[in-house]
Amino acid sequence: MKDFDEALDFFNRIAPVAREEDHHPDLHLVNYRSVTIEITTHAVGGLTENDFILAAKIDALPQPKPKT
Repeated sequence: MKDFDEALDFFNRIAPVAREEDHHPDLHLVNYRSVTIEITTHAVGGLTENDFILAAKIDALPQPKPKT
Protein backbone atom coordinates (compact mmCIF):
# COMPACT_ATOMS: atom_id res chain seq x y z
CA MET A 1 0.00 0.00 0.00
CA LYS A 2 1.09 3.54 -0.62
CA ASP A 3 0.37 4.84 2.88
CA PHE A 4 -1.43 4.23 6.16
CA ASP A 5 -4.78 5.57 4.96
CA GLU A 6 -4.74 3.35 1.86
CA ALA A 7 -3.98 0.29 4.00
CA LEU A 8 -6.86 1.08 6.37
CA ASP A 9 -9.17 1.70 3.43
CA PHE A 10 -8.26 -1.73 2.05
CA PHE A 11 -9.11 -3.36 5.40
CA ASN A 12 -12.43 -1.52 5.41
CA ARG A 13 -13.21 -2.82 1.91
CA ILE A 14 -12.40 -6.38 3.01
CA ALA A 15 -14.74 -6.20 6.02
CA PRO A 16 -18.11 -6.37 4.18
CA VAL A 17 -16.84 -9.19 1.96
CA ALA A 18 -15.79 -11.17 5.02
CA ARG A 19 -19.12 -10.52 6.73
CA GLU A 20 -21.03 -11.58 3.61
CA GLU A 21 -19.06 -14.84 3.48
CA ASP A 22 -19.25 -15.25 7.28
CA HIS A 23 -15.55 -16.06 7.08
CA HIS A 24 -13.14 -13.68 8.75
CA PRO A 25 -9.44 -13.45 7.83
CA ASP A 26 -6.64 -12.32 10.10
CA LEU A 27 -5.60 -8.87 8.89
CA HIS A 28 -2.15 -7.50 9.74
CA LEU A 29 -0.78 -4.00 9.25
CA VAL A 30 2.97 -3.58 9.83
CA ASN A 31 5.21 -0.57 9.32
CA TYR A 32 2.13 1.61 8.67
CA ARG A 33 1.49 0.32 5.13
CA SER A 34 2.48 -3.34 4.77
CA VAL A 35 -0.67 -5.47 4.64
CA THR A 36 -0.80 -9.23 5.17
CA ILE A 37 -3.99 -11.29 5.03
CA GLU A 38 -4.13 -14.79 6.51
CA ILE A 39 -7.07 -16.96 5.51
CA THR A 40 -7.56 -20.37 7.09
CA THR A 41 -10.35 -22.38 8.63
CA HIS A 42 -9.27 -22.82 12.22
CA ALA A 43 -11.89 -25.53 12.88
CA VAL A 44 -10.18 -27.86 10.40
CA GLY A 45 -6.65 -26.60 10.93
CA GLY A 46 -6.10 -25.74 7.29
CA LEU A 47 -7.67 -24.59 4.06
CA THR A 48 -11.18 -25.23 2.83
CA GLU A 49 -13.14 -24.20 -0.23
CA ASN A 50 -14.49 -21.21 1.74
CA ASP A 51 -10.94 -19.91 2.18
CA PHE A 52 -10.36 -19.90 -1.58
CA ILE A 53 -13.73 -18.25 -2.23
CA LEU A 54 -12.92 -15.45 0.23
CA ALA A 55 -9.42 -15.02 -1.24
CA ALA A 56 -10.85 -14.72 -4.75
CA LYS A 57 -13.38 -12.12 -3.63
CA ILE A 58 -10.66 -10.10 -1.89
CA ASP A 59 -8.49 -10.34 -5.02
CA ALA A 60 -11.42 -8.99 -7.06
CA LEU A 61 -11.75 -5.82 -4.96
CA PRO A 62 -11.03 -2.67 -6.96
CA GLN A 63 -7.54 -1.29 -6.62
CA PRO A 64 -7.22 2.12 -5.00
CA LYS A 65 -7.17 5.12 -7.30
CA PRO A 66 -3.88 7.03 -7.34
CA LYS A 67 -3.93 10.19 -5.25
CA THR A 68 -3.22 13.40 -7.07
